[in-house]
Amino acid sequence: MISIEPQSFILAVFTAIASGVVGSFALMRRMTLAGDAFSHVALPGIGVALLYSFNPVLGGAAALFMGTLIIWKVERLSPLNTEAIIGVLFALSLAIGAIAIGEEHELVEALFGGITPVTAPEFILGSLIAIFVTGFIVSNRHALILLLVSKELAKTAAIPIDRLQFLFLLMFALTVILGMKFLGVLLMGSLIIIPAAIARNVAQNLSGMLVIASGSAVASVILGILASQFFEAPLGPTIIIIAGILFVASLVSNVFGASRRVRPSRSNHGSAGSL
Repeated sequence: MISIEPQSFILAVFTAIASGVVGSFALMRRMTLAGDAFSHVALPGIGVALLYSFNPVLGGAAALFMGTLIIWKVERLSPLNTEAIIGVLFALSLAIGAIAIGEEHELVEALFGGITPVTAPEFILGSLIAIFVTGFIVSNRHALILLLVSKELAKTAAIPIDRLQFLFLLMFALTVILGMKFLGVLLMGSLIIIPAAIARNVAQNLSGMLVIASGSAVASVILGILASQFFEAPLGPTIIIIAGILFVASLVSNVFGASRRVRPSRSNHGSAGSL
């Protein structure tokens, strides 16, 4: 049976909430797959960290911050969209990471995560980052939506487009860094993407989407922790499998909900015709 400290559990829940709100806008920006690739930008930093025997999370964080700056700068100078830029950076990061990473015992944990003890400074810093990311997305949701609809409209509304785009990429990077501790770099993108997809299936408006995405991410984390304890399975993959099950459930719910909405209209049409 895996023992989990309260601090690690709480930080995992905070990370799940941040993942839900960030993932909702990543999905609306059509950068879900690119967002998953973005998390892999941490690989070179992890490789260098393992090579010089320091914390791989710090190495991954440094690589993600550098990647954020590169994506933002190239996006301003090039006609390429965010997905294409992230795709190029992902390919390069994967190649560099494969060269830099050796056969280290810490590698599996860095790639796939696991519950490890969280120190008091890590808990405080991680909690503050999660609250900051969530607060930023929620407070700037209308500006982000306007930016999605039209950059021209956003400019008319005096929204600082370049700064907002950079800050959103930074929020994405911070969320990946938060999740690297227990989900690893390869799976953290999935916790950002899948709950947002669940919310998209069932939510009726933006506020509902943010709440459902965060709730689904939290449920995935909590149920994943419990399932990994019960079955003694790896934590990261278990959380993502739970998220996948919830996605299938949301898809089924959406299909049945659509069929129920169609039936009354058909019956009403039939009764009107019989009259």
